[in-house]
Formats: sequence, structure tokens, C-alpha cells
Amino acid sequence: MATTNHNHINYQTRIDFVQNLIKEQFGIDKKPKITPLQYDPDSPYKYNNFVYHVTLPSPITTTQTTKKPGFVPIPANTKDLIFRLTNSAADGMHMATRVENEVAIISLASAALAGITPHVVPSVYAWSGAAGEGSQGWMIQEFMSGVPLNESYEAMSLDEKRGVFAQIARILKGLQDYKLPESITDFGGVTFDDDGRVISAAMTTVGAGPWESYEASFKGRLKVALEKADGNPYIKGWRANGIRQRLDAFVESGVSKQFEGLESKEERVIVHADFTTFNILFNPQTTRITALLDYDFSFISHPSYEHLRSFSDTGGQFRGWTSSETLSDTEVRNAKLHGFPSPLPPDGEHQWDVLKAWEEELERCDVKRPRNIKGMEGVADVDSVLEGVLPFRLDNSDVLKLQSEEVVLGCRRESEVVLDGLLTRLGY
Repeated sequence: MATTNHNHINYQTRIDFVQNLIKEQFGIDKKPKITPLQYDPDSPYKYNNFVYHVTLPSPITTTQTTKKPGFVPIPANTKDLIFRLTNSAADGMHMATRVENEVAIISLASAALAGITPHVVPSVYAWSGAAGEGSQGWMIQEFMSGVPLNESYEAMSLDEKRGVFAQIARILKGLQDYKLPESITDFGGVTFDDDGRVISAAMTTVGAGPWESYEASFKGRLKVALEKADGNPYIKGWRANGIRQRLDAFVESGVSKQFEGLESKEERVIVHADFTTFNILFNPQTTRITALLDYDFSFISHPSYEHLRSFSDTGGQFRGWTSSETLSDTEVRNAKLHGFPSPLPPDGEHQWDVLKAWEEELERCDVKRPRNIKGMEGVADVDSVLEGVLPFRLDNSDVLKLQSEEVVLGCRRESEVVLDGLLTRLGY
């Protein structure tokens, strides 16, 4: 007898939960149309959230009484909504302030991007936290029109992509230029205090923080990663072959050395941290971006961090050095730091004309990026160490289930070679 996929086990329970929530929040007894979004019942990977497009049988007419922070009243005659339910089984997500963090970031992003019309940040109409055993975190959001950009991006011409890049650059500029409330004092996640102010909190993808500096955030996250590596049956804390001693020494003194060249160390901005075509809605007829979605990974950090985590399918993430990189990877990193060559190299692993167009649109909006963040390469190398301490293929439970023991052990050997090379290059 076939087993039910882990995502699908409580499928009907979640549908019932949404139906009951609609009745509680809006007094609607008739069943709405509930459509799962981006949901594959057979996906081997756990979803971070379960997302539903809800079409009500009739427009909302009741007045909401809940006045939680980050809440926006539902406009009259609203019939379509988005419901997001947190998945407590998702790897690496910490529940204590997970929903609060996303709601607070959305409120900040809405203010930061208020000058972009029509607005691209979905409003939050109601929410409840996920803290406490058995608690179901949820959020009711504005339904935003458009289709996922990833569905049409690859088929776009260079000029069409440039038009998209120009809009992304404007959004990124808005997030970078926004003056954060004085109540946000640190690097890390955010939540609400008893007075409804947005304040610093733990980073929900790490379960630690906040930190008083950008450098401290990396040191703190490296320590968390090493603790997890200690409990990993394959990594075993990297204690074989002297790697752990070198890692500990790097955390103790090497991180600070890498940060010495970074200017504007204390600058803090809203970081989306998953700014890709999968989280952008787009109107193919008008060629306009209609929404930037999914703030689950978002937090407060330095402007450089967005380039380390986002844009993997547009302008390319900025990566630190690794012994496994190709010559083309090195050329791209140098171009992002020092300027693109003329003529451009022939396309191979990278589409050079697309990468240059991306850089030009960021420059046009005066976006903070690797080229004008002095010391960016040092931070990127620290991030490479962080990624190397706890490689996704050795840490994620879903990925491990899909790999044979032989493949996992091979990945373990390869990962040690990469870490060894990186630490050697950094003098450890």
C-alpha cells in the first residue's frame, strides 16, 4: 500500500482549518472555493507554507474587529484572498516569531515601497502566530494579480529582461533607502512589542539573534551551524583531519579580518533574501511587475546580504571564492566587482549580455551592489565558509532521503575538500 506524502497527510485538515477560519473571521457559512497554489501532492520536499487562493461565495461585508499590529482593514467588496498556513515540519524554520517576523517585514516593505504604484507588497488582513506546541500559524493576505515571472522569464528577449531588471532595481532601491524605525536596533529578525512597535528579534531561519553588528551576525550564525554540524551523523562536527580546529580559529579571528575592509558596516536595510522570479508576479500584457511575494526568509541586515541570497535566476547571486568554481565563475565575480569587460566574453555557463544589462539597471538606480560596496568580497568569503559548514545536501532531511548512502558520503568528501581549500586560501 502506497504511503501518503508528508505534505499531503493533513491536506483535508488544512482545508477544514481554512473554512473554519473564514467563518470565524468573516461570519461566512457558505463554503468558499479553496485552491492550493504551487502545490504538488507528490513533492519530496516539505513546503515551508501551504498557500491557498480563496474565492468567497460573496464579497465581505462584515467589519473586522481584530486590531493586531501589521493589520490592514479589508477593502469593501473583497472576494478573493490568499491564506498562508505555516508548516511546523519545515526544515530550518523557527516558530517562535515566524509569522510575526513576516507580518512586520511586510509592514516595513509596504512603507518602503509606497512610492511604487500600483503597490507591489500584499497587505495583511489578519494573522496568528505559530509559537507553542500544536499552534497553527496563519496569515490572510491580499490577493495580488499576475502570473509568476518564472513562467515567462526564460523566453524573454534581452530588452524585455532589461525592462524587468529596471523594475526590480527600483524595488531594491526602495528597500535599501527606507529609514528603519528607531525601535529596530540590531541585525536579525523582527517582531512586535506590546505597543505594536516593530523591534529586533531572532532570525527565524536560524533561531538565534538579534546581533548588534553585521560581523556579529555571521559569527553567531557560524556558531549555530557548527553546533548543528556536531549533531550531524555525516559531518560529525568536521572533527576529522583537523578541519574543526581551523574552523574554530577562523570564527575566533578570521571573520573580523574579512570584515575589516567593509565600509558602512553598520548600515541596516530590509533584506528579502529570496528575491527571485518565483516570488515575483508579472502582467505579461503590460510587462509590469505586480507583486513581490513571500517574506518568510526576510530580515534586517546589510545591503550586501541581498546579493548573497537573491537574484539567482536574474542577475546572479554574488558568491565568495570556492575551489570548485570555474574560470567563468571567477570572471563573473570580477566583473561584478570591477566592471564588465569590452568586448564581453562568449556565452557559455553565463549569459554575459544579461548579466551586464542587470548591472546597468542597478547602476541606473544607484542600487548598492558588489561594485560599490567596498569590501564585499571579504563578506562573501565568510558566507562561503558558513555555507560550507552545513551543506544543504548533508543537512536537509528531504534531500538526504533522496540520496543513497554512497552519494551522501561522496558529498561529504567533496564538501571537506571545498572547506579545506577555502580555509587554506583564507590563511587557516
